[in-house]
Amino acid sequence: MKNPAVTDQELHPLIMQRWSPRAFDSKLIEPEKLVKLFEAARWSASCFNDQPWAFIVATKDDTVNYQKMLDCLVPFNVSWAQAAPLLGLVIAQKNFKHNGKPNAWGEYDLGQATATLVLQATALDLVAHQMGGFDADKAIATFDIPETARPIAAIAIGYAGEASNLPAELQERETAPRERQPLSSFVFTGKWGSTSPFI
Repeated sequence: MKNPAVTDQELHPLIMQRWSPRAFDSKLIEPEKLVKLFEAARWSASCFNDQPWAFIVATKDDTVNYQKMLDCLVPFNVSWAQAAPLLGLVIAQKNFKHNGKPNAWGEYDLGQATATLVLQATALDLVAHQMGGFDADKAIATFDIPETARPIAAIAIGYAGEASNLPAELQERETAPRERQPLSSFVFTGKWGSTSPFI
């Protein structure tokens, strides 16, 4: 299933096709595609080129680690994410590698790396759904994440499935039109709330 964005401006097809479905096909992701996802994240921009990101992942054929990952999600997310062939945690390093000082931009850079990964997934005919609904403390304990790092989100990646395979209460959400705030609500010039003249 695809659900392309209906945009006001013509955008790159990868941006228009990227979306966050909850319906996943059970097909495993080929190892060569998995490697490409994280190679894309590797080449993302970061402050001081510090690359303050880490990903802990589990594929569905690794039943022990996959279940451990699933156990970190809130029940609502378990209800649909359990079909995804890959689950992961998206983690930011708290301090710069070159001087050990706090990295105020680490989470921003992690977001860029994850966005790059997700666009690469789209290019490979995969879909990804990022989640805030997970237990960070449980993830830290389960996967031995050090105090120098902070899990920011969970992610499910795989091939898109059919909405009809979702729990009934999610099927309508899966096929609903995609919406976004207008540019005038967040692109400003001169002061906050003053819409830029080119909008």
